[in-house]
Amino acid sequence: MQFFAPITRMLTETLGPLGPVIAVAAVGILLMLAVLPTMLRKSTDPLDKLRESARGAAQRAGTEAQQSLRVGSGKNKLEKFAGFLEPQTEEEMTDARLKMTRAGYRSKNAVRNFHAIQFGLGLGMLALGVVFALVSTQTGEVSTPQMILTVLLPGGAGYYLPKYWVERRVQKRQSDIQNGFPDALDLLLVCVEAGQSLDQGIIRVSKELQAGYPALAEEFGLVAYEIKAGKEKSQVLRAFGERSGVQDVNSFVTVMIQSQTFGTSIAEALRVYAGDMRDKRVMRAEEAANKIPTKMTLGTMMFTVPPLLIILVGPSVHDMMQTFANLNM
Repeated sequence: MQFFAPITRMLTETLGPLGPVIAVAAVGILLMLAVLPTMLRKSTDPLDKLRESARGAAQRAGTEAQQSLRVGSGKNKLEKFAGFLEPQTEEEMTDARLKMTRAGYRSKNAVRNFHAIQFGLGLGMLALGVVFALVSTQTGEVSTPQMILTVLLPGGAGYYLPKYWVERRVQKRQSDIQNGFPDALDLLLVCVEAGQSLDQGIIRVSKELQAGYPALAEEFGLVAYEIKAGKEKSQVLRAFGERSGVQDVNSFVTVMIQSQTFGTSIAEALRVYAGDMRDKRVMRAEEAANKIPTKMTLGTMMFTVPPLLIILVGPSVHDMMQTFANLNM
């Protein structure tokens, strides 16, 4: 506080009562202007240079047109800001797209829209913080640290809120897929044992699970469409496990690929794996039930013990106070 007092006094004498707010806003604008050139500059990946040097002259002419990570549609308003709103390396772009896919956002502009919302919401909340700081300065005296927190905290919250939303979406979808996967395996087993092929069983499971587990039904439907399009079944199943991000689904994919490779019975593999998935779901339910007493301990101590102590010890304390009062008299 003593360190900021001379600076606040100098800014107030120079720029008026709103001098600290103007200084904070100017520092924020300068920081954004300093960061923008670095973010807009597209750095070349050393691995890309190595691949380019290793390719022949004939291949290089055909691949230079495909170096961009984006597919321009010409109709998206954010197309001209793609270099600023999207990752610049292939690895970062792949990770960002995978995270958005796991959150349920499958459009080709999902990464760009996410960064646009993140950037716009951060600036909007920062502007609201500045307005609130101006109003607070006029209504009363506000210290410089409080003013800085008032301006920067909303901006930081607005910037990280979309990321938190996506993370929560990913966790919720993965939880829904994990909870509904044993039922999906049971339905798939019934379809296979009834004489249908694995492809037909996947289509039927995607329709049956639409009401109870829409996220899992969407994933199975996408698997069915990719198989209809002519992709290899092993490649489609691996993509299914990668999109879901659930360990049970990855294990199921491994079992199906091994059954297809070695020619073993798919129905028998499904029967054994479906039983394991049911046992795992029961174990997860038991684990959650065993955590309930521990979680209720704090609530019990806060809302049960104090009234009980008042009822049991209160009369004795009252009698003791009356006895001491009579002795003093």
